[in-house]
Amino acid sequence: MKLSDLSKNQKATIIKIECPKDLKQRFYSFGIIKGATIFIETISLAKNTIEINVEDTSIGIRVEEAKTIEVELI
Repeated sequence: MKLSDLSKNQKATIIKIECPKDLKQRFYSFGIIKGATIFIETISLAKNTIEINVEDTSIGIRVEEAKTIEVELI
């Protein structure tokens, strides 16, 4: 399942990240790494951005970026 498939208030664990190296480094700088727990806080009305919470840090990412992150529901 991809991070982009989750709904508001769902929690998941990151299994795999498959994206270009520069985007992966950006994710890593925010703590978006394999094994991290992610919580979906909000989804924009246009459904093009997602606000996630990783280790008590809120981060906004694009849905296209979220499609590169494979997760497993908790």
